[in-house]
Amino acid sequence: MVNFTIEQIREMMDKKKNIRNMSVIAHVDHGKSTLTDSLISKAGIIAGEKAGQARYTDTRQDEQDRCITIKSTAVSLYYEIEDEDEIPEDADGCGFLINLIDSPGHVDFSSEVTAALRVTDGALVVVDCVEGVCVQTETVLRQALTERIKPVVMINKVDRALLELQLEPEEIYQNFVKVIESANVIIATYEDELLGDVQCYPQSGTVAFGSGLHGWGFTLNHFAKLYGSKFGVKPKKFVTRLWGDNFWDPKRKKWVKKATNQENKPLKRAFCQFIMDPIYQLFKVIMSGDHEKSLKLIQKVGVKLKGKEKEETGKALLKTVMRKFLPAADALLEMIVLHLPSPHTAQRYRVQNLYEGPMEDECAKGIANCDPKAPLMMYVSKMVPTSDKGRFYAFGRVFSGTLKGGQKVRIMGPDYIPGKKQDLFVKSIQRVVVMMGRYVEKVTDCPCGNIIGIVGIDKFLLKTGTISTSEEAYNIKVMKFSVSPVVRVAVEPKNASDLPKLVEGLKRLSKSDPCVQCIIEESGEHIVAGAGELHLEVCLKDLEEVYCNGIPLIKSKPVVSYRETVTKESSQMCLSKSANKHNRLFVKAEPLHYELTEEIDDGKLGPKSEPKARARHLAETYDWDLGYARKIWGFGPESVGPNILVDQTKGVQYLNEIKDSVIAAFQWATKEGVLCEENMRGVRFNIHDVTLHADAIHRGGAQIIPTARKVFYASELTAKPTLMEPIYLCEIQCPESVIGGIYTTLNRRRGVVISEETKVGTPIHIVKSHLPVMESFGFTAALRSNTGGQAFPQSVFDHWETMPGDPFKENSTLAKTIEETRLRKGLKAAIPPLDRYHDKL
Repeated sequence: MVNFTIEQIREMMDKKKNIRNMSVIAHVDHGKSTLTDSLISKAGIIAGEKAGQARYTDTRQDEQDRCITIKSTAVSLYYEIEDEDEIPEDADGCGFLINLIDSPGHVDFSSEVTAALRVTDGALVVVDCVEGVCVQTETVLRQALTERIKPVVMINKVDRALLELQLEPEEIYQNFVKVIESANVIIATYEDELLGDVQCYPQSGTVAFGSGLHGWGFTLNHFAKLYGSKFGVKPKKFVTRLWGDNFWDPKRKKWVKKATNQENKPLKRAFCQFIMDPIYQLFKVIMSGDHEKSLKLIQKVGVKLKGKEKEETGKALLKTVMRKFLPAADALLEMIVLHLPSPHTAQRYRVQNLYEGPMEDECAKGIANCDPKAPLMMYVSKMVPTSDKGRFYAFGRVFSGTLKGGQKVRIMGPDYIPGKKQDLFVKSIQRVVVMMGRYVEKVTDCPCGNIIGIVGIDKFLLKTGTISTSEEAYNIKVMKFSVSPVVRVAVEPKNASDLPKLVEGLKRLSKSDPCVQCIIEESGEHIVAGAGELHLEVCLKDLEEVYCNGIPLIKSKPVVSYRETVTKESSQMCLSKSANKHNRLFVKAEPLHYELTEEIDDGKLGPKSEPKARARHLAETYDWDLGYARKIWGFGPESVGPNILVDQTKGVQYLNEIKDSVIAAFQWATKEGVLCEENMRGVRFNIHDVTLHADAIHRGGAQIIPTARKVFYASELTAKPTLMEPIYLCEIQCPESVIGGIYTTLNRRRGVVISEETKVGTPIHIVKSHLPVMESFGFTAALRSNTGGQAFPQSVFDHWETMPGDPFKENSTLAKTIEETRLRKGLKAAIPPLDRYHDKL
């Protein structure tokens, strides 16, 4: 029985100090959805017995079938905290509203995690106590800290350590210490003055232990309260004894720091003696099958069994007892309410990361103060499909002001510039709804600090955007994804008459996923680009079954997008004359430093950087000439890409008049390079000299743009061009016996092993390697067949790497790749010759 009403939730929305917005983040299969069930059953949405099996937040059928989360799902929960000690000082009453988002763990869906993190202030990081901190745990934790989100840690699957590995309490303690240290190492690298120290420690209550599947969990505070009264010590003081090198000497009745007493007899660590031993004994006695002994011990720990529960045995009984002895929801609630920030606190330090405009304007102040009377500022982080086919809820968070149904608002897309009309719509909101996992509830309005869905604006936003009532408002910053769509598939309908349905379906698919890209190529191909094999598979399944109403589609094999680059400076000065022969451009190309391209990608350096500071940084770090560093004309493609156009001319007349035309040609050339019309990466074009006709009519865009494009192609061809391919960082977990099979599989697929380590205390080996994305199709299947299904790979896009070989040498791998790509795009097989672009004087 759901123990709250939508009216209670609406009432709580106004109490901004009693709201907690949080995401559950972790590596794939570490138990996020299973753990979330405990909180959902505590709120009465599912029955207690089902918690851990229902996976309530996995709302799609394919999520239930595959047993992995694909889309992040939001649920609003209302709780009343009975224990007065656990209510934070600044809270307003004992009721709390928790807006929880369960996010996917598989790396292919990490764009969903980014979208979830943007609208929350705290994160519950779930770590499997056997596998420890894995590659994706690290990725999502870094994403959270970059967004200034405060983490708390839940060490999950403790039942595995007790039942499968059968570790002793001291070994379990050492295992916990290692896991907490690995998480804190990552957190410590993100020192942030505004966020403060957010490392997690059990004694401060920011680490919980337990098992999501069995529905039990605890923090040290829980046991400190149990034993505090017994020892006559305040729980706050006792909790510090329960972690670290603290030992109770029963003879001398005092605490000591040494593991032995005066007679040199070993003492038990407090954590093992007071916490792990009772749990260990319960597990041991119940699993041994001695029913009478079990019932006695169960009574001793204060658990009352009802009716049928007394007849249960083995794991079923263990689950029932542990869930009553240490309810996981209570431990999680305590961490969430006491240690995660409310919107009132969090928006003060998050506003600088969120708002693009000046910090003095009324919108920024409204966000910082979480003020319901300020102008409305809302960020839509993703689109959620509704039950009505083809329509979407715009899902996001109100950062300031109040959102009402029927209210007229300004809908600003990511390309909106204040003061201009581009990417801006002024429309009315139809309805406001609260997301409840598998269903939605209607509310009349929603004040700031809450996560909400809007009906009726999906026509005006593609994926994300800002909604405001202020005409002076700037956008809220666009999200940075840790994955990029590098795997592409071409789709076409089986019957040509279904083409309009496919085009409409692609539009809807593009809306439904933060990371997928749907592109129409020049050759007329419809391309769907995703982050990896699984991501594409899910997107194509949705496209066919949901968004295209089941029309049959033909899909090509997955292909990888490459990047074109140069490796040397142009071997000659390249010249192009305009069609009317009155204008000449002299240009050379050279490669950019690898680290500089990374900086441009990360947004640390680019068109929005302050020009003088940018020039100084280029001169000091990358040895650029300061004069040239100040004369950067643009970045491309799309004005933000990792290629730079530099003006190195001296005293050229009328130069500013052709600047826009040259930049337009530069954008065009870097978007479609000369080798096989792929984007360029890491190329610097230097304009050395320009000769222009005196009459403006002879140097218009029609003369300059094609000429400039020709000269950029010529300078690329003379600067030792090559392709870059995307590389995955692939982490493989396996037992030691199958490592040979892993090396064999990697060697066949151009993989390079970079490290190999053993997880201490477990039989698990971890092999890290670099694997070209091109070779990753079918990699998982090949790996499993070579290791008898005992190896589990996880791949994250890591970097771009130059391909070896000469593009002009016949039958080299590089030349073949270029030829295949050109033919696929409907171009001639051979790379065009230099004299097509390079003119003689």
